[in-house]
Amino acid sequence: MSDSDIVVEDLTFQYPGGDEPVLRDANLRIEPGEFTAVVGGNGSGKTTLCKTFNGLVPHFFEGRFDGRVTVAGTDTREAGVAELSKTVGYVFQDFENQLVQETVRDDVEFAPLNHGLDDYAERATRALELVGLDHLEDRFVWELSGGQQHLVALAGVLAMDPEFVFVDEPAAQLDPHNAREAYEQLRRLHEDHDKTVVVIEHHSEFVADYCDEMVLVSEGGVAWKEPVEVGLNRLEDLQAHDIHPPQVTGIAADLPDGSGRLTDGRYPVTVNEAATAFPSVGRGERPPAADGGERTAGRESATGAGGDPLIALDGVGHGYPTLREGYNRVLDGVDLDLYAGDRVALVGANGAGKSTLLRLITGLESPDEGTVTVLGQDTSETLPETLADDTVYIHQNPEEMFVEDTVRKDVGYYLRNRGAEDADERVGEILDYLDLEHLAERDGRLLSLGQQRRASLGIGLATDPTVVLLDEPTGSLDLQSRREVTGMLRKAESRVETVVVASHDLQLVAEWADRVVVMGEDSVLADAPPGEVFDDPDLLARTDLRRPQVVELSDRLGVDPAALTADGMVATLTDAAEATGALADGGPGIPGNDETERRGDRR
Repeated sequence: MSDSDIVVEDLTFQYPGGDEPVLRDANLRIEPGEFTAVVGGNGSGKTTLCKTFNGLVPHFFEGRFDGRVTVAGTDTREAGVAELSKTVGYVFQDFENQLVQETVRDDVEFAPLNHGLDDYAERATRALELVGLDHLEDRFVWELSGGQQHLVALAGVLAMDPEFVFVDEPAAQLDPHNAREAYEQLRRLHEDHDKTVVVIEHHSEFVADYCDEMVLVSEGGVAWKEPVEVGLNRLEDLQAHDIHPPQVTGIAADLPDGSGRLTDGRYPVTVNEAATAFPSVGRGERPPAADGGERTAGRESATGAGGDPLIALDGVGHGYPTLREGYNRVLDGVDLDLYAGDRVALVGANGAGKSTLLRLITGLESPDEGTVTVLGQDTSETLPETLADDTVYIHQNPEEMFVEDTVRKDVGYYLRNRGAEDADERVGEILDYLDLEHLAERDGRLLSLGQQRRASLGIGLATDPTVVLLDEPTGSLDLQSRREVTGMLRKAESRVETVVVASHDLQLVAEWADRVVVMGEDSVLADAPPGEVFDDPDLLARTDLRRPQVVELSDRLGVDPAALTADGMVATLTDAAEATGALADGGPGIPGNDETERRGDRR
């Protein structure tokens, strides 16, 4: 055993008032120099496990604590949080709560200054340079984008020069570019500065691209720890615990006769591996994807067909006051029409104006210039509560929508405030329609995030709206919760005329949307079907959008138009293989770890 290990021995922890332990007889060892991903379904105990490493459990979050956790030889029950922070740096999922000073430099200096370190200024300078934010050191924290704030939180941790760096959901709330940049920073810390890095992550594509080891937390215990390629091939375990395998891994597993396996017998976990594993489809022939048009069957949009728009933005400009520049323009001269039957996805970088546009449609904010018209009503001349009769806004944080002590009361809250005579009947109908009856008597604030999102939609649909707006509906969700959101969107579509989703989840965008509105540089840069957006390299480069694995793989294999769903790619590859007689007779079993090969493919 190394003095720099993290060792968990027979750990059991139960929060005060909890019916059952969150962790039960958990055992784990993290070796020095690892880049490890901790995965598990929502509520599995993975965050609680990691909070034992920096002493937050049990010193801050008290409760029954049995067993032992040691970090670099120090028992975490015998060392306080402040002492452990010199060795263990932790970036929370809600990283904004870690930012406690007004300016970037002051925030990064905060920890070493409070520890009485004379070189606090030099430490802050090194940390800011390390994450590439030294040019923003004098900016106010609230002026930064979400991605930049995330890096400030990371720099504040690095200023203490910890041996271990933990980051809870590095990609959460970040656009594709900033999510990838956050992981690139962690990779540099790991490879160039010999840091042991541990992430809690739902996105298995990031795990495949960056991590070495993978820990599955299940029902409060550590089910296993494996090299990433082995862990991501344990598909039954992943699916049983609501964890998405990488898209290419799922595609490989669904191909017939083992034709999707690599030469060593395992399924690919990256696009590079998949491009060598999958049967050729004739790169010169450019075969079409099998799922073209499949997603919009039976849903005709009025876009471009002469119908009247339900929502119209005409020359809309909007911004916010700032302390330095005086005014930060977010939208400038935006023209956009949304029609009945549209499945609209708003995409773009953090700060591109997606949430602002949604709030303008609800009337919660009025445009500084131009007009926003919703169902024939000018939002500047109509009260938001009047617009709310027909337009529902589901917040990025669904907990903000719960005001009562049960889901049933929350679903009926707005109906009763509006004096609806059939409120009880409509509440019962919505609870049954969204399969919420078994959650009806629970406090919505205590539900899992996936359940909260479904319950918040119930609150919105109860008013029988025409338009539903959702802000980041799949953020920080496990597989089952993502399925709930997808089902939620389908059910919403059958009751309302238009659904608009603002999302960084481009896999959801590819699978669900029929219109993708790309926002950036104060304006709408593109408004097109997802296939056209993902096939425009200049637009992707300009907006830092990253194509889903299935679209990237389509390009690598010559599938045109690109497959937008995993099922579509499976059908395309199967048809191509059958046409050429290239199906394999079967593949060997999944192997163990081949360290040299797997590192070489990813890096």
